[in-house]
Amino acid sequence: MAIKPTIYKFKLSVSDLNHDYFDSLNLTVALHPSETKERMMVRVLVFCLHAYQDHENLMAFTKGLSAIEEPDIWLRGLDDQLHLWVDVGEPSFERIKKSCRLAKRTYVYSFNSKSNAWWKQSQAQFSTLPVNVLSFDWQEVQALSGLLARTMDLSITLSGESAFVAAEHVQVEVNWHTLQLDED
Repeated sequence: MAIKPTIYKFKLSVSDLNHDYFDSLNLTVALHPSETKERMMVRVLVFCLHAYQDHENLMAFTKGLSAIEEPDIWLRGLDDQLHLWVDVGEPSFERIKKSCRLAKRTYVYSFNSKSNAWWKQSQAQFSTLPVNVLSFDWQEVQALSGLLARTMDLSITLSGESAFVAAEHVQVEVNWHTLQLDED
């Protein structure tokens, strides 16, 4: 018998000072049995980072680890064209090369302790692609995952390359830095 995913519900108050975007989001997120809590929390944070681009409320979590041909998050237009492809982790060059053909914009968010080694090995190949690559601080991601509860109310403020995440009695800061930026 297969293990079922664990379902989490988030009520998010997002203040994106970088894009003058302020909204409340209600997200239901499935934690795949083989996924870590850290990875799931990064997916939620990345969803908030791109929420300002979602004018028709069409951005969605995909089946993720259950569907290897899909990104973690995508934004499809009303015409079903793929506007945004977002991968969380350390994807292969071939996967991202394919995503760049399929989507108008591609983002990769690396987040764990092996991110630096992955980037050193991948940087030369990725530099040939129109892809945005960003990296989160692993220890801060671990602190973020420490907030996790099955039902959560979070206030997320995005400013510069920092996210301030406040739960009921605790707050954490998660920083990221840009490794590669697509100039389009």
